[in-house]
Amino acid sequence: MALDFLKLIDVKESYQAPIKIGKIMRDSEQRTKLFDSFLAEQSDLSFDLFTEFFQAEQADRKDKKQDYTPDGLVTVASELLGSTTSNADICAGTGGLTIKRWRDNPDARYYCEEFSDRAIPFLLFNLAIRNIDGIVWHGDSLTREEFATYKLSKGSQYSSIEKVNEKGLLDNNIKTDTVIMNPPYSMPWNPKPEYLQQPRFSEYEVLAPKSKSDYAFLLEGLYHLADNGTMSIILPHGILFRGQAEAKIRKQLIENNYIDAVIGLPDKLFLSTNIPTVVLVLKKNRTNHDVLFIDASKEFNKLNNKNELTRDNIDKIISTYKQRKSIDKYASVVSYEDFVENDFNLNIHRYVDTFEPEPVIPIGQTVKELFELDQEEQRLFSELSLSVNALVATQSLQDAHDLDKLKAYLNAKAKRKQVQAQQELL
Repeated sequence: MALDFLKLIDVKESYQAPIKIGKIMRDSEQRTKLFDSFLAEQSDLSFDLFTEFFQAEQADRKDKKQDYTPDGLVTVASELLGSTTSNADICAGTGGLTIKRWRDNPDARYYCEEFSDRAIPFLLFNLAIRNIDGIVWHGDSLTREEFATYKLSKGSQYSSIEKVNEKGLLDNNIKTDTVIMNPPYSMPWNPKPEYLQQPRFSEYEVLAPKSKSDYAFLLEGLYHLADNGTMSIILPHGILFRGQAEAKIRKQLIENNYIDAVIGLPDKLFLSTNIPTVVLVLKKNRTNHDVLFIDASKEFNKLNNKNELTRDNIDKIISTYKQRKSIDKYASVVSYEDFVENDFNLNIHRYVDTFEPEPVIPIGQTVKELFELDQEEQRLFSELSLSVNALVATQSLQDAHDLDKLKAYLNAKAKRKQVQAQQELL
């Protein structure tokens, strides 16, 4: 894919690709020509064809914590949301999550936020070639610093792309029916006191800690969620139990009745990190006050050095979420009172007991094995005693004295065994 695509856009090195694609996306004639050529070689647009290429060649994991969502996890996060007329993808990357939402909801409108200069050209390519209607906001979702805004409009075959000057777009109350997110995990940020005046943060009275922006991203996504909408966000497990500011935000989310489900996933799903992740499902206008916990961490297909979610694994998660019933060692419906009792800690293992007791060995088998070991021990002692008796007659006085001491020890041990056996019989 990588080499063919580089040839298609007429560049020799992968680092040149984002700049070249960006130029082509700004020219409607060149854009149409590229899309036609691309589709002549690859007509299947059901998934993000750039994921493997971009994460291997372009992703900035060190500074921006970029890692692209594996297919199984994309499917889980999307199918939890169901149908939609509008969808927001915060930290959209090259558009993998949005493409999955588009497959299931081709007529919806899409809103994407992305920070990376290198990802934006691929994101625009992915949306326009699929004739998607929507907005791409290029900027910092945490600080609200804007770099550019692009408006995509449906055409006869491909979307048109228009760079627009809409400063303050994020403050224009953009709301969508569904929100899907896989933000950078535990990325440092620079929280400023004035951010607490913004609607997305104000009711929580604290900001996510400087060392971990996970809850800042979550609240950014929640801000864009319509009152009757549903949001799914993929995050590290630490957000379930870390303390201080994060504990206060977590408590407020629970008291607001926003958290609908907590789904634990296997480790080793991602290319660059082995940590297990969790999917949170959030809703604003819930009528029930419990939370569904699912522990799917042990259900996966093992590859060489990675794990993957199979279709069966995914179906079990989705059906359990829809049925909203407790399943032994897999799922539990937890009340608000339980959260109060646990100091609003959402650690999955507090609510889903997956403990498997050690199998009990039959007592008859145990007695038989002990008896056989005892008989073997007595046989070895007898052989050793005979060997000692034979050696005593041939050794020097000092050696004979030492062997006599060994012989006395063995005889005493044999007598103790006999007494012990008699006591057990009594």
